[in-house]
Amino acid sequence: MTPGARIDVGHRAPDFELPAADRDGMVSLARYRGEFSVLLALFRGLYCPFCRRQMAQLSAAADQLRAVGIETIGVVATAPDRARLYFRHIPPRFPLGADPHLVTHRAYGLRVIERNEEAGEMVERAAQRLAGELGIEAPPGQGRAIVDAADGFERLESDAADRLRHQIQLIGQFLIDRGGVIRWCRTEDRASYALFPSTKELLSLAQPLA
Repeated sequence: MTPGARIDVGHRAPDFELPAADRDGMVSLARYRGEFSVLLALFRGLYCPFCRRQMAQLSAAADQLRAVGIETIGVVATAPDRARLYFRHIPPRFPLGADPHLVTHRAYGLRVIERNEEAGEMVERAAQRLAGELGIEAPPGQGRAIVDAADGFERLESDAADRLRHQIQLIGQFLIDRGGVIRWCRTEDRASYALFPSTKELLSLAQPLA
């Protein structure tokens, strides 16, 4: 799971073509080249409660971004069959590719944190923060379990296996212009773990590319 070279503003966005996570067919970055600017969001697997919430937030923002000329694409690190089972009931409002082997995450230089005690504390802090935002009481040490159950997510064995195999995959968002060049990016680190740009922030960032 060694990531590739760091991808930054001014770099050409790596192309990808992935099975769709919510339907039959494929999701490709290249199909937007020359016609639309794109917001690309890379997520962990469905096992991650923070990413499930972020995908819902991005679904709400996608129509507003489209109204200013920005298309939205996502990549979730879950196998296509499993992802389609989940999204059958909660369909995203943007194209979402399935990449359980994290090939796209590596291509975009996203790092991995080993699961250990320190990382567990980082996840628990994020879960307690999310529980507070949701108005849910989470006793110390139980934040992740509480928020994981808050949206009724039923974890399968494949989800648990992905979570262990991926360790803690960091994620990111990239604004890509019509020519395929990255004009803004935000890559997660320990300090920004499980935080996601607001719709207002995304719209503000998107305006120069509209």
